Amino acid sequence: MKIDSKGNLILGTTVILITTLLLIAIFVFTTINYIQNENIDSGENDNLKYIVDDYKNNLEILGRDSISDACTKVYRSFKLFNSEDQIKKNLNKKLTKKNDEFEEKYDAKISSEVLSVEPTDTPWKVLFKVKLNIKKNSNNYYNIIEKNVSVEGLRDPLPPAILTAASGIYVDGDKIKYKNALARYLKFRNINSPYSYLFASSPLTIKKCPYDPYVHHGDPGVLKDCLKKGYFHESRDGSCYLCRLEGKGTCPHYGFEVFIQTHTPLTNDSVSCSDHVVFHDHYLGQKIDKTDLNSLILDSSHRKKYGLYDEDEGE
Repeated sequence: MKIDSKGNLILGTTVILITTLLLIAIFVFTTINYIQNENIDSGENDNLKYIVDDYKNNLEILGRDSISDACTKVYRSFKLFNSEDQIKKNLNKKLTKKNDEFEEKYDAKISSEVLSVEPTDTPWKVLFKVKLNIKKNSNNYYNIIEKNVSVEGLRDPLPPAILTAASGIYVDGDKIKYKNALARYLKFRNINSPYSYLFASSPLTIKKCPYDPYVHHGDPGVLKDCLKKGYFHESRDGSCYLCRLEGKGTCPHYGFEVFIQTHTPLTNDSVSCSDHVVFHDHYLGQKIDKTDLNSLILDSSHRKKYGLYDEDEGE
């Protein structure tokens, strides 16, 4: 039986139509499947991003706690020769526990390692770098995460790191009281008039001074408020928090300084009262006001820095 040209045309058209419909069906099915997979992957990626963000927030808290734990060791007369290593050990222990919590909370496999604890270009923060690996379902996150952690509100470790608790210094409220420990320390180093620092005191907790630029300390009432609140000041000559933990009065990093306040009727020239000068540089200064028992003892450069000029210097 022969199919005429009209039959051939109908058959050919039918085949083309069926083939086209099959291709459209395959395309639609593939597209729907791809979109569904993309939505699943997108949801998983969003979930993974949420886990990472939550981990970073916890890293900030645990990093700060790890610094504080290192400071507690110093206040218990434990000598730190490598503060960064001590803080890394503290944080690795805390992260191991946190990883177990996250695995249960997010149904994910998590591992981490603290790579470094570093000073930054501001003395108020410490940089943590942590290698983090998170595996959830078919997705995997592997990266080095970084977090800047504030040291504001933590105790100043420098005085006990240098003098130790055995020297007789003690904490009274938000002050470190030196009794005769600082005078003995300066006398041993042949500093002029060491007894000017009998019963001296300095702030306990790190608080950033809001009076910036610092020359405003020469304005009425500013210095009095600064001393009352116990503010710390940025200083290239001072030591950073990590080096303060090791008992270093100065360091190559960008640090801070705080005034060690005297409470004495003595007016002899003695070491300038910025803590890096008292504990390291040892150059002399004079009382700003010789009639004031609580007057600071400052050298000319620090007077200029804080706007506390001598009457004959002017501004």
